[in-house]
Parts: sequence; structure tokens; C-alpha cells
Amino acid sequence: MTHPLFDKHRARLDGAVAAIASRAYWSAFSEMPSPKVYGENAPDDGKRAFEAHLGKPFELGQPGQQGWHGGESSPYGIALGVSYPVCDPDALVAAGHVAMQGWQAVGADGRTGICLEILDRLNKQSFELAHAVMMTTGQGWMMAFQAGAPHAQDRGLEAVAYAWREQSFVPAETVWEKPQGKNPPLVMKKHFQIVGRGTALVIGCGTFPTWNTYPGLFAALATGNPVIVKAHSNAILPAAITVRTIRAVLAENGIDPNLVSLCVTDKRATTQALATHPAVKSVDFTGGNVFGQWLIDNARQAQVYAELAGVNNIVIESTDAYKAMLGNLAFTLSLYSGQMCTTSQALFVPAGGIDTDQGHKSYDEFCADLAAAVQRFLSKPEVAHAVLGAIQSADTAERIDVANSGALGKVVLASTKLDNPDFPAANVRTPVLLACDAADEKLYMEERFGPIAFIVKVADSAAAIALSERVVSTHGALTVGVYSTRQDVVDAMTEATWRSKVALSINLTGGVFVNQSAAYSDYHGTGGNPAANASYADSAFVANRFRVVQRRYHA
Repeated sequence: MTHPLFDKHRARLDGAVAAIASRAYWSAFSEMPSPKVYGENAPDDGKRAFEAHLGKPFELGQPGQQGWHGGESSPYGIALGVSYPVCDPDALVAAGHVAMQGWQAVGADGRTGICLEILDRLNKQSFELAHAVMMTTGQGWMMAFQAGAPHAQDRGLEAVAYAWREQSFVPAETVWEKPQGKNPPLVMKKHFQIVGRGTALVIGCGTFPTWNTYPGLFAALATGNPVIVKAHSNAILPAAITVRTIRAVLAENGIDPNLVSLCVTDKRATTQALATHPAVKSVDFTGGNVFGQWLIDNARQAQVYAELAGVNNIVIESTDAYKAMLGNLAFTLSLYSGQMCTTSQALFVPAGGIDTDQGHKSYDEFCADLAAAVQRFLSKPEVAHAVLGAIQSADTAERIDVANSGALGKVVLASTKLDNPDFPAANVRTPVLLACDAADEKLYMEERFGPIAFIVKVADSAAAIALSERVVSTHGALTVGVYSTRQDVVDAMTEATWRSKVALSINLTGGVFVNQSAAYSDYHGTGGNPAANASYADSAFVANRFRVVQRRYHA
């Protein structure tokens, strides 16, 4: 007999399992913030729920509480004033370990059913989560709703689907019978128990505190592990809302809520101590190379799933849709002010220019035309603010100023500051485009997070492809692209991405952009180059989070 919540959500689980096998379009949660989908009162209720958190302590009822911590600063300049419980990390680990026994006892179907119920509950909170994501990260409203709520929930469900599929391959028991010739056969009864590896630490990032957190969180939870969510110090609220909902659903179903807890700290040493705790057996991390590499080097007792920095790039050789290509690139470079791990940073363009349906375009003409396309796209303030959002950190703002100074290359298009009438204190910046030669590797061969893009002059298309492959192999990338009307160029680029192990987008001109990733269909990262050692999501992302312990005896 299966768990009642497994039966309740079976159709949704079956849809997700079918989708990860077919890779066709499928989504469990609507990406449109429509009252027709979420309920007539959902937008207002969600906003009120978000506002109810402001200026107050966020109670979670966790063990080992030692005080309160706040300090989130909204990129939009509004006062948040939320304080969160600071708990002794050892107490969180110990409590999770105790709760793990009951979580194992409900079995794979019980864990899956409860995870599905959690995701369903989070989906009903999508407007609340969207406001929390928007105001802590600086995302525009539509992105905050989509990426922060339904898309993140889809990524969480994707992880649950993989976890269920992998666990379902393990039978609970079997009778083993080995023939012995004329003698009676050897007969044994064998039982196979799925057991979580141990405490999972999920370290959130400041730009996508749900989208980048839910895959690891739900992969670890569904495979039988207690989870500690260590929120980014400037994006705690979305994580806190998520953890509180999870704890509530666990308690409602007779599971110790301390199975999942929130760790809040602004001290790296605390996170390091937690990551290297003997009981922590997996670590999920999204962020910079320095700390990510530290985790890989030092959290030896744990499996580390890390998404790090990279240099995403596009080879532009030719096109039969020049205007549409420029429009697609303009959106790509502008979306959330380039504060995405998938945004293109380097555009490799032949020195001799490119052939287009509007005639041959020289390198300089392409630079000027792309600058004009970005300006044209952002010319309407309502469009600009919806797409750009706000700059999330002071470090990113400083990088933009350095790029504007000309220190990183010839300025083709300078970044400008925009005034947001709804949020006067928001730091809104348009993209900066820089021109440089391929030889100037020190300029473009490291991630410069934010709305900073380099138009790199290369000898020819073959050199561009070779450079793209070298950049990915040595510095990593989550996405690369190519524009070409020549099949031999597309084939060469395709083979280069197989060698460097990176996702490729070819001739994007419509409503799909290189920096967007669809759950159930697109693999986010391959785990095969320095930008990430894991993928959202594949079997490898979940299968090493549990172990099978058997027992056997003569029947």
C-alpha cells in the first residue's frame, strides 16, 4: 500500500517522469501570474503575505537558537527589516540526524509523496515567494515570479522525479535461488533498504535563491536525507519561506520538522565548519570559484555538487536573420542585467565581418548595430525596468564602472543609470559592450558577472570555434551559442561542444534565449567542464545521495 500523498499526486509525478524521459515540453506549474490560474485573490494575498514578514522576526521553532540575524539589503531600496533565527549548527545537524530515522521509515513512496505535497504548497505561495525573490535579488517582477516560483518548483519536481525513478529501480525484497545440480538449491531471502547518505547542506546564492536551491534541496530530501539550507546573507527571505512551508508539511504528516532547517550566518567560517562537519555527506553550492573550489578541496567527507563561474560565449559567423539575431542578443545581454550564470559574456566575431541577409557587415558595423539594438530594446522605460531589474550587489556595480572606464576594452556602448519611478533608490544599469582583440585574453577570459559583454575580434570562424572550445575547457561555461548559415560551421561548433562538454544553442532568433533553461528538457550544466561538476538534473545528480543496505538469510 502506497503513501496517501503519493497517490494524491501520482498523476503529476507520472507526468514529470515521462517528461524527463521524452525531454519534450511539459510543466507542472503555470508560469503566468494569472488570477485565473492561481485564484482571484492570489496576487493580493501573496503581496500581503510578503509584507507581513517585513520588520519582524521570522519564527521557525528550530533547535539551538542563539539569537537573531537580519541585514538583508533590497536592491530596490525598500526596507526589509526581517530578522531570522541564528541556531547552533551542531544542534541543527543533531536534530536532523534524529529526524532522519522517521523519514527513512516512510519509504521512497512516502518521501516522494510528501515532497510532491510540499511543492504543491509552495506553488500556492508563488506570489509571496515572487515578491520575496524580487525584493532580495533585484529581479524584475515577471522573472521573479517565473524563475523564483513556478520554474524553481518545476526544477524541484524534476529532481524528485529523478530521485523516485532511481529509487524505484531497487526492489524491496527478493527470493534468491541458485541451482546446485542434484542437490537442493540454495535459497535465500534478501531485503534491500534505501538509506540516505546523511545530512545535506544546500548553500544558496544571492541572485537565484530558489531556482538554484530547489534542485539540490529536493534531490537530497527525496532520497532520504536531512537538509540544512544555508541561505545567502542577502537573500534569506525566500529560503526562510520555503523552509517554514517544508517544516509545516513534514509536521502535518508525522515527520519531525527538524528534518529540514535554515542556517543563517554572515560568517564564512561558520559555513566552512558546517560544510566539513563529519555528519554532512553532501553539499550543494552555487557561487564563485574561490569558495566553490574550497568546498571541493576541503569537504572531503561529502559529495560536492558545485555550480561555479564560467565564460559563456557565442560564435557569430553569418546569419540569414540579422535583425532578429540582434534582437535576440539584445534581450540575452539585458535580461536581469546579465546577473545570470548562463548569460553570454564573450561574442567571437571574425575580423573580416559576417555575411547577413542585409549584406556583409564588418566587425565595426556589427559592434555598432548590436549597440543600437540594445539601446532600441531598452528605449521604453517600462520595458527596460521589467527586463533589467536592479543591480544585486555593490561588487557588480563596481565592475560596471570599471568596464565603463575603458580599462577592459574599447567601450562600444557605455552603461547608463536609469531612474525607476516605482523604486527611486534602485540601482538600475544598462549593459556595457566592449570591443577587444582575441589576443587580449586577460580582459575577457574570466567571468565578469553583470551586464558586461565583450565583442572579441578573431581571425576567422575556425579560430572563433577553437577559441570557444579552449575557453570552455579551461575556464568553463554553462552555455555557448553559434550563428551561421553554413552547415560545416555548425557541425564544427557542435563537435567542439562535445569535446568541451557544454550546451549549444544554434541560430536563436525567436522567443528562446541562450540564457534560459527549461526544466525536464534542458540539462542545466553538464558537469563536464570547470563551470559545474554536476547537472540540473540527471541521474547522477540524485543517485549518489542514497545507499542500498541489504540483509539476507536462508529461506
